[in-house]
Amino acid sequence: MRDLSVVLFGGTGFIGSHLAARLAEHDMTIVVPTRHEAHAMHLMPLPGVDIVQADIHDDAVLRRLVTGRDAVINLVGILHSRQGMPYGPQFRHVHVELPRRIASACAAAGVPRLLHMSALGAARDGPSMYQRSKADGELAAASEAGVAATIFRPSVVFGPGDNFMNMFARLQRHLPVVPLACADARFQPVYVGDVAEAYVRALFDDATRRQTCELGGPGIYTLAELVRLAGHWSGHPRPVLRLPDALARLQAGFFELLPGTPLITRDNLDSMKVDNVVNPSHQVLTAEALGIKLTALESVAPSYLAPTGQLDELRSRARHAHTEHPHPK
Repeated sequence: MRDLSVVLFGGTGFIGSHLAARLAEHDMTIVVPTRHEAHAMHLMPLPGVDIVQADIHDDAVLRRLVTGRDAVINLVGILHSRQGMPYGPQFRHVHVELPRRIASACAAAGVPRLLHMSALGAARDGPSMYQRSKADGELAAASEAGVAATIFRPSVVFGPGDNFMNMFARLQRHLPVVPLACADARFQPVYVGDVAEAYVRALFDDATRRQTCELGGPGIYTLAELVRLAGHWSGHPRPVLRLPDALARLQAGFFELLPGTPLITRDNLDSMKVDNVVNPSHQVLTAEALGIKLTALESVAPSYLAPTGQLDELRSRARHAHTEHPHPK
């Protein structure tokens, strides 16, 4: 593979950190912009990674960041926003305006490729603001004729450090019972390593230009099944109390009033009205089409959800680093 120079927006987050590590295995330069350098400290040991403190919502800064690059990857996304139609101002700012401005900067600088993170369920007529903003974000990312965009729509992403399975595990360590909204909503969790691999393969595969790729794992589960698995694997299984819709919306509305990031919102509930699974009727690429052997939830989650999982993960990484990069004698 030839040397590449890539800008990775959202590179300090859960998926971005795994993707940065995967990209670093290739001989390329990976520029990771961040508003706060302290958020990127864990990426600094990776070869080829260049941390740049920058405000990516400044058009002049965007232009400087992407100039001279071979490709740009945008993973920036949020889960919550104030209300609005068709979506709230935070969703508009992050999910729609930012990818449009990134695409415009790429076009002005002659960057030929843009790999953009969307989500399964993205639809302009979707029931939630999140889904509607993600759909308009896809159009924004593909709005420049001179920039070949590849759109990725993953289901919920699991792996060490995730905010999905780990959240349910944490809840069951502290609660005697889990009151659960949308217990029958279906998900197709996909491993973060498989998502990162999909980006890497698309980066080097011209056939993925101007294509959409839906990413789901090998198994489909209801939300209640995932909560029970998280409790079992973390060693704190709790009963699941299914909430009726009216009570679920009342609970979500209460969480929205609390300070800090809400545990769940009414918009999250609206998103779960649509199954979060790969739709075989869509004319899109899949992980299998990219040649990726999907990783099962059961083969990974028990190790990092177990009480000793995080310590074991750190020890494993340390052993791997020592094996791959032994100290010089």
